[in-house]
Amino acid sequence: MTSEFSQRSSVVEVEEGVELAPKFDSDGLIPAVTTDYKSGELLMQGYMNAEALKLTVKTGEAHYYSRSRDVLWHKGATSGLVQNVRELMIDDDQDCIWLKVDVSGGASCHVGYRSCFYRRIPLGSQDKPIKLEFTENKKVFDPKSLYGDSPNPTKL
Repeated sequence: MTSEFSQRSSVVEVEEGVELAPKFDSDGLIPAVTTDYKSGELLMQGYMNAEALKLTVKTGEAHYYSRSRDVLWHKGATSGLVQNVRELMIDDDQDCIWLKVDVSGGASCHVGYRSCFYRRIPLGSQDKPIKLEFTENKKVFDPKSLYGDSPNPTKL
């Protein structure tokens, strides 16, 4: 661990104590769920490594670890769509982070929608294959004009 984080010494300390002792997985990552501070809308889910979590705490801006690009990622460094952290939460066993943010530019999704969760899976669907339903009908920005020829982070 690093000096910013405590060792996980006991269940009581992890669940009831005041020391930050995050549990990173075998790849050194912890899931991070991000919502809009005011509305509570789910914007995205990503991962942090120890460095991303330290930088988020230090700067007050969201940092993640991109598994697809295998790099530390300051959200908005390229797009300008910075996530300003208003509240940073950790769950009971300290293995999941919850960021409550204000988003500069109004979007968090690289596809151009406000939220990365812009499609619904219809319950009870008999379609084969199942067809997704769009819940957002307008993009906040055009990804091609914003990112240009940068490689798409989505991998097949």
